[in-house]
Amino acid sequence: MTSRAGVRSIGRAALDLFLPAVCAGCGEPGAPCCPACAAVWCGQEFVARGGGVHALARYHGVARRLVLAYKERGRRDLARPLGEVLAGVVPHLPGARPDAAGMWWLVPAPSRRSAARVRGGPHVLELARRCAAWMAAQGRPVAVAPALRLDAGARDAVGLDQAQRVANLAGRLRLHPDGAPPAGTPVVLLDDVVTTGATVGACTAALRAGSVEVSAVLALTAAG
Repeated sequence: MTSRAGVRSIGRAALDLFLPAVCAGCGEPGAPCCPACAAVWCGQEFVARGGGVHALARYHGVARRLVLAYKERGRRDLARPLGEVLAGVVPHLPGARPDAAGMWWLVPAPSRRSAARVRGGPHVLELARRCAAWMAAQGRPVAVAPALRLDAGARDAVGLDQAQRVANLAGRLRLHPDGAPPAGTPVVLLDDVVTTGATVGACTAALRAGSVEVSAVLALTAAG
């Protein structure tokens, strides 16, 4: 039996077959993200947040519209261009490195299960998979490790300040052994938006508790 979320996902996929793509950033027909809007990710320094955390753009304007369209408005056709943007940066990210065998490991920040159902799946995991596919096409060995899980008690973090976000995640973000890389592996943690840094901090702590090293953090956008 197909769930309501599954029906919505199938419906969106069917529409994509018959409706021409329009840019989620500006509405220009022709592609999910037109060249002019894609330029928001290029030609600028990383937005550094400290502690090895970097983002490609500030969370406003075109970048915000693209992330929201992908995350909240069913524009899963943006997964490929956004994932490829991340792929172009990961190998050059300060501190990031592959393991001793030359394998790059990507760990996506987790989504709440209820949110993932509404969105048609864990959206950062899909970005990580698209990122990995592009890196592999460029000849870089890469693996995606869905190593983190959010317990059901975590609530939507929208509107919460940093202290509330930390409390919301305390004891609810865990390492999932079946999806984790081997102990001692350096990984790049991926996310869509860094707001207060609470999620990144909780993810990093959970990975380190499992002897997994976070060599760098990369997000599409950063608030502020």
